[in-house]
Amino acid sequence: MYKVDIQLEQKQAVATEARRNREKQRQSQIFNVRNRVIGVDVEALKSQVQERKRQEDAKWAQEAAFDTTAVQCDLLAQLLEKEELQNTRQVAQQVQTFRERKQRPQDGRDFNLYDPASLRKEKPPQVGDLDPRCGLSSIQLFAGEDLGQTTCQHLQQEQFLKELNYQREECCQAKKDEKYSEILDDQKLIEMDLQAAHLGDLETACRKATDVAMANYNRAQAKEVKVQRCLVRQREQDDNLADICNHLTSDMLTEKSSVSSNPCNPHKVILDHWKGMSPEQVATIQKEQMAQRLEAQQRQQAKQRLEAEWALQEQLTVQAACQLEREQQVQARELRRNLDTYNKQLAQEQQAQKNYLDKVVYTNELTAHFHLQFNTSSR
Repeated sequence: MYKVDIQLEQKQAVATEARRNREKQRQSQIFNVRNRVIGVDVEALKSQVQERKRQEDAKWAQEAAFDTTAVQCDLLAQLLEKEELQNTRQVAQQVQTFRERKQRPQDGRDFNLYDPASLRKEKPPQVGDLDPRCGLSSIQLFAGEDLGQTTCQHLQQEQFLKELNYQREECCQAKKDEKYSEILDDQKLIEMDLQAAHLGDLETACRKATDVAMANYNRAQAKEVKVQRCLVRQREQDDNLADICNHLTSDMLTEKSSVSSNPCNPHKVILDHWKGMSPEQVATIQKEQMAQRLEAQQRQQAKQRLEAEWALQEQLTVQAACQLEREQQVQARELRRNLDTYNKQLAQEQQAQKNYLDKVVYTNELTAHFHLQFNTSSR
């Protein structure tokens, strides 16, 4: 019983100490002005931002590594697929070659059942007494007799030797064919290289011939252009000389006054033969110009009168606006004077109410002990 009481007291002491520690931690969080005013832990937020950035960088790096690995896997898969396709094609080709050489229809065990020439190869019903096709009912052979055993063994050995020789010859022929095909391939490559070199030489020669022909053609064209330019220059010089002679002997340079009159319309003149105006025409034009100047002066005077009227109207408008502004200023001063009077009256009322509260209502003064009883606990 005594031990149980000690354990209970220890548990209560531990619980009390834990509550005190939580209370102190809570008070340190609540009474901390920085955390209470700002409301957040800037360092924790910075660490969270850095952690988030680090996680994003790691994620991007991981995705980039995955992308690189995926590209490499795709390339490897393509290479393996190509290799598998080539192996499959090679195996199929080898199988086809083997079938053509080793699995011919005439070499089959049951080819005699569907041989189209079986009737031609068929033997008569009986060749002799030793015909192996004759059974017991033919009374040609008896049990235990084998008269042709030696011949049969000899034939089997010969057939076996023939097959061995055939297989050996076939292998030798295959090797010869392979070597021959390699030689043919090498010769074909050499021939293609020689043909390519020959074609290159022909192309070079053709290009040189083309360049020579083009150079000759360009020289001929240049010579022809030069001759044409000389002819054109000579023609232009001849035309200029003829034009100068025509101008020197023309009616305009000889200054004939009758050449400018138009025979179809006497009121008009021929411009390219006109020598100038007469004194009467000049006087008429000067009179018309004087009349135009007088008209322009009249228009200018009318414009000046209109501008003077507009200036007078603008001056009257400015005077009316100044008068209206002065009236508005007088009204504003009157309104401000009334507002100042009202504010002074309102301040007097507030001061009287404050004096009443300080002297009548709130007569007890506050001490420091009154403020210290607040914020002593986090609850």
